[in-house]
Amino acid sequence: MSAPVREPRAGAPVDAALEKFFTSGAQHVASPGHRELWDALAAATAGGKRLRPALFHSVYRALGGRETAVAAEVAAALELLHTALVVHDDVIDGDTVRRGEPNVAGSFSADARSRGHDPGRAARYGEAAAILAGDLALAGAVRTVALCGAPPVVTARMLDLLDRALHLSAAGELADVRLSLDGAGDVATAIAMEHHKTAVYSFELPLQLAAALAGADAEHEAALTRFAHLLGVAYQIRDDLDGMFGEEHATGKSAVSDLREGKFTPLIAYARTTAAWPQIRPHLGDGEADPADVARVRGLLEACGARAHVEGLADDLGREALASVAHLPEAPLLEDWVHVVCRTEAA
Repeated sequence: MSAPVREPRAGAPVDAALEKFFTSGAQHVASPGHRELWDALAAATAGGKRLRPALFHSVYRALGGRETAVAAEVAAALELLHTALVVHDDVIDGDTVRRGEPNVAGSFSADARSRGHDPGRAARYGEAAAILAGDLALAGAVRTVALCGAPPVVTARMLDLLDRALHLSAAGELADVRLSLDGAGDVATAIAMEHHKTAVYSFELPLQLAAALAGADAEHEAALTRFAHLLGVAYQIRDDLDGMFGEEHATGKSAVSDLREGKFTPLIAYARTTAAWPQIRPHLGDGEADPADVARVRGLLEACGARAHVEGLADDLGREALASVAHLPEAPLLEDWVHVVCRTEAA
């Protein structure tokens, strides 16, 4: 076995396109508060893995794409879309930290508290700022695709793909909240939600945009979409596993937030069918859950077989994703992406 595949980055062209976006938008700044909001959005966009732009760029080049400047704009739009959805998701989940640092809501809330406002009003101010920042990023993503410089018919196709992704992501986000609220559903229901919420915009959209911009035929795009569907769900399942079993210093995810929020993940869906559920259920959605409670639930999820079952699902999805594109010329590149996302080693 060789060393694990290193995750690629989109590189300087995407960073330059994002810098151009934020510099251009700064001309519309109308007040000091607005400047703080724009700067907070820029900070939220910086420092991430650039997973979606990197996936888009690598497949676009593998498909023969050579329009570097246009591709950089589309990749920047993907990062803006991701930022918008993450900022809004943090508001929905009540999170104030991202990557170990205060997020948009957290930083504006802290500012309000430092000026003497009570915690409740400060939190609402932070949430308002985050909603507005996410709106700006979302509008920016659409505008960036619209003005990317591709031929009009290609731009229209890419905007249609972006619109589809937004609708399905919204449906998935709402389903996530509803499933956590109702506490009912099976593993298939949880996976369908995660497909809509994450896999569509994070994996399907980048590959579909790459195919559209490179001029790939419909059959080729369909195969890439199927691959992205499977890989995206595997990615989200791995993220769920991190949320329950990962170490916070390594994953950047809170060790207690998923439990406190009552997240309805495939882990929880499977556990509902086991004898361990009556012991797990009281901790799910408990806003006062602490690390000791997490440790107890971790042990129960392992003992009842939920962890092994869900890890097996992720592995199966990765293998199925590889099989779905084995006939494509860019199969070796896509295999590398499976190893990156599923955290396996290259053969």
